[in-house]
Amino acid sequence: MSRAVHTARNRQELAICAAKTDDGCPEHASLTSSSVAMLEKVCRRKAILVLADSGIGAKAVALFMGCCVCTVRRWILRRTETDDLNDSPRSGRPAIYIEETHLKIVAFYCQTQPLSGCGRWTLRWAALHLKVHPEQIDAAPSRSTIHRILKNNKLKPHRSHYFLHITDPEFFPKMEHLVALYMSPPRYLFFFDECPGIQILKRLTPDLRTEEMKKRLEEFEYIRNGTMDVFAFLNHANGKVHAECYGDHKTVTFLEVFRRHVYKFPVTEQLHYVMDNLSSHCGYRFCQAVAELSGVGCPPEKELNAQSKRVEWLRSDTKRIVIHFTPYHGSWLNLVEIWFGIMARKVLSESFGSPEAFKAVFDAFVELWNCLLAHPFRWSYDGKGLHELAVKRFTKMLRNSVQQMEMRILTKGLMLMTNLLNHYFLEVSEKSWEQLIETVSSQHKTITAIIQQEDGPKRKKKAEQAMAAFTAMLNERFLQNEKVEA
Repeated sequence: MSRAVHTARNRQELAICAAKTDDGCPEHASLTSSSVAMLEKVCRRKAILVLADSGIGAKAVALFMGCCVCTVRRWILRRTETDDLNDSPRSGRPAIYIEETHLKIVAFYCQTQPLSGCGRWTLRWAALHLKVHPEQIDAAPSRSTIHRILKNNKLKPHRSHYFLHITDPEFFPKMEHLVALYMSPPRYLFFFDECPGIQILKRLTPDLRTEEMKKRLEEFEYIRNGTMDVFAFLNHANGKVHAECYGDHKTVTFLEVFRRHVYKFPVTEQLHYVMDNLSSHCGYRFCQAVAELSGVGCPPEKELNAQSKRVEWLRSDTKRIVIHFTPYHGSWLNLVEIWFGIMARKVLSESFGSPEAFKAVFDAFVELWNCLLAHPFRWSYDGKGLHELAVKRFTKMLRNSVQQMEMRILTKGLMLMTNLLNHYFLEVSEKSWEQLIETVSSQHKTITAIIQQEDGPKRKKKAEQAMAAFTAMLNERFLQNEKVEA
């Protein structure tokens, strides 16, 4: 898409935004329909009038908004007659269902499930169900009617997208540390991760290319030839990759690969590595290897008898090798994941008859990447807005599905909210905090009952402590605000 088209769209969006905030335009409450499609039409018409009132000619407004000149003149003329910017009444059969019924159809399709606690409606399934049970919404709409109502409101409940729920109570301090590291990177910064359990699949027949379909046909049936594990280090400075394949990802294998990578650089240079919290990445054997490669003594195992202590020692910058850990459920903060995605599309979709064949192709791709395709991946995300999103998602989960939450997720969620209240209170809007307070108040009995029903004494105690700390921080924060306002 050309730059001119993007510029035109940006201008249209600015004009529509100005129209939404213009005091001289009729309020949204005067609309005869609350559908999103109608609202957008009215906002576009307001934008035309805002531009026209600014002294811009009809032809320029038409070019600006991407419509005909006659459309601009029509709405300028219409405004002299009435302030109503909705569609005029049209001939034809009157609407069968009122707006209230539309809302019931939307609520039924988007907020209920066809089976007991699972499943998703299809248009045909929902239409047949309501035909048999019209009493549920006092209507029996057809398949096309349900589709039209969903489309008018721009709803696509059949679509889904994976996401990682933030469960690490210390997620945001860890994220801030990594973002600061990416914005001011040291000379030697590497991103490490493993891609375990890659299936080596051999298709029973070769691929076919057809003139009629213009597509490549792949055989559905395959033979499994074992699995491979990939270890990869991405160089932040130039995007080049050091990667190796093995049949396992044991600690011994990881340490061998890590040593070989460290040996490639001068002993006088400090090396920084970003990696996740896998047990082999924060075990005592890894601490010993880091100490040896850094030329320092490793503390006794008794001093590093807890993971938190080992992580703290590995993160210390007083030695040659410094390890930076991503938060739990924060793999997207590791840039090597981007390279893994590229590698998967370029290599893993092919057919391989043996582990050796896969390794040969993989090594060839790594060499090709480093010689031809390698480029630095620049980090630009600063984390703005993620604090509020975390609060909103946790609020929604408490409101809609608290009984389905795992105890550890509920506990970590409460601890995360406590941390946000304590250190990032101003990063979240007052409205979002009020919604969280309201939800916790309405679900307090349910949350307490879930905690009391927990069989594990340690998990139960931890959940109770998390709930008590969250409640105390909530009261402290909002009591302070009330005193300031007073």
